[in-house]
Amino acid sequence: MNSLNALRPLEAYPSRTSTDIRYADLDRQGHVNNAVFATFSEVGRVAFMYDPARPLASEGRSFVIARLQIDFRAELFWPGHVDIGTGVVRVGRSSFTLAQGIFSNGQLVATTEATIVMVDKETRRSTPLPAATVDILQSLRLADAPQE
Repeated sequence: MNSLNALRPLEAYPSRTSTDIRYADLDRQGHVNNAVFATFSEVGRVAFMYDPARPLASEGRSFVIARLQIDFRAELFWPGHVDIGTGVVRVGRSSFTLAQGIFSNGQLVATTEATIVMVDKETRRSTPLPAATVDILQSLRLADAPQE
């Protein structure tokens, strides 16, 4: 099963955060605009990648997003909030892939998959993930993610 299509409950994700739905997030139809789902995904990625309890980026390194895919599963409305679950599905040489579930009132409203690349801040080129980062990422792998 493709990790993006895996329908996991929020509790299956090792990293979880939430954010409010703003009135400004609505479109002409009165539901949350599709572009806002990318922002919800970003909220979850940032909480995951920059958790001070387990820093992933070493000195002189940062992350860029190389790919983001979103599958919309249900409409969202204001007022409310979303819960975002994030976990690792693949770890490569200089990149890793995260799968996310976005939930509202316990209902899965979107799934995302994002490929993140570690870059050297000076050269802006991809650079290998440090062993410590790989270890942390492996510890945050989703239980049903394929092993490489």
